[in-house]
Amino acid sequence: MSDATLRSLVDDLASPDPAVRDEGAYAALARRVREGAVSADDRSWLAGAMLERLGHERVEARAFAPLVLASLVAAGDFDDAWLPAVSRWYVGEQDLRGHDPELGWVHAVAHGADFFGECGAAGVGDPAVLLDALARRLVAPTTFVWRDQEEDRLACAVALVLSRDDVDGSVAVGWLEHVRTMFASGAPGAVPAEASNTMRTLRSLHVALGEDVLRGDEPVVVPHAGLVRRELARLLAEVTPWFWRPRSG
Repeated sequence: MSDATLRSLVDDLASPDPAVRDEGAYAALARRVREGAVSADDRSWLAGAMLERLGHERVEARAFAPLVLASLVAAGDFDDAWLPAVSRWYVGEQDLRGHDPELGWVHAVAHGADFFGECGAAGVGDPAVLLDALARRLVAPTTFVWRDQEEDRLACAVALVLSRDDVDGSVAVGWLEHVRTMFASGAPGAVPAEASNTMRTLRSLHVALGEDVLRGDEPVVVPHAGLVRRELARLLAEVTPWFWRPRSG
């Protein structure tokens, strides 16, 4: 790919036109990275451009940067410096719209989750750090209740990280301390948006861990699925004690 073409696609990733950004630039970049049509030097430049893009003034530009980084991870690229940069953006992002009538897919929550999930599936990055970032996004205060399957994308990312062989039992459930702290601080009244988002994410994860978790079309093994499901059930029972309780034994 020529330098001019690569830079043009990167520029188009910041377009407010979803046909230009999503269907055009992102699709073309992801395909070329996947097919090996982007040189090592250009992939390095592209990663740097995406990290810088996380600070862009427009959310649609910020939100597509982690998707490109996920493509690079899937192609075999990774730098430890990516994790803190993406984590800072992910946890701090305030615009949590999924699909917007004018901008099309924004989906910052889902796209960020895809990056962490790809890191998990590829076996790169500290799994505890990956899970911590996903958990902190879950409990971060917001007024926006997710509506476009963000909870499923985030749960999928958690499951893919949990499928790694280097995840022990303490790491597999340690990230849930963030949730436990949030639930413990709850008070009578309206359910905060972040609590609603978290409950639905944990339910999605609980269901998935009882079935075949997929990476692409292939099932992956989640070694501590039973342990995590038990912890999820205990946490979720706290917010619906009038509905059900975990079975003993």
